[in-house]
Amino acid sequence: MYNVKVLNDFKRASWLFFNWSRNLTIVKKSLFAIGVACLTGLSAQIRVSLPWTPVPITLQTFFVLLAGVLLGRNWGGISQMVYVYVGMLGVGWFAGGSVIGPTGGYLVGFVLAAFFLGYVVDRYVKLRTFSSIFLLMLFANFFLIYTPGLIQLGFYFYLIKGSFPGFTPLLAMGFFPFIPGAIIKVLFASVVATAILPRDVRPPV
Repeated sequence: MYNVKVLNDFKRASWLFFNWSRNLTIVKKSLFAIGVACLTGLSAQIRVSLPWTPVPITLQTFFVLLAGVLLGRNWGGISQMVYVYVGMLGVGWFAGGSVIGPTGGYLVGFVLAAFFLGYVVDRYVKLRTFSSIFLLMLFANFFLIYTPGLIQLGFYFYLIKGSFPGFTPLLAMGFFPFIPGAIIKVLFASVVATAILPRDVRPPV
């Protein structure tokens, strides 16, 4: 009986948080988005540089993946647009230097991933299970973030060296080293998202 009560209280708490976050005023949503943008920027400061690539290992994608879950449709993506815009204004919180640098494509991917996840978790209640969220976040991370990231990384080296790097060297610089850490971040983000997202549109009894 005690375990059932704890479970019901937990479900109710997640439902209350979800509805609170989705029904904030524009001003409060804007402040929430700025807060998530700040978390993304702060997490970029936790980075490990690799000698063979200009792309560092960071904690950023954990907060990028959660942005859509926390803020919902549109506002998750807006939070990442705020992050990119403020960085372009001169705040030094990009892990890789600038939007036009070798890691600029990943910043574009941050916006795409947050918009995508915010839309899906708000639109499709049945996908708010751990397995579904995990697969969605894998797609957002490895396709929506890494695709534009690798494209810009390739163009960056083309501008510097006059030729595109080979496909395998490009993956070695911008993809392969990040797979283990990315899976761990996706796993933890999926756990948090599953805890936050209610499985029903109605409040638990």
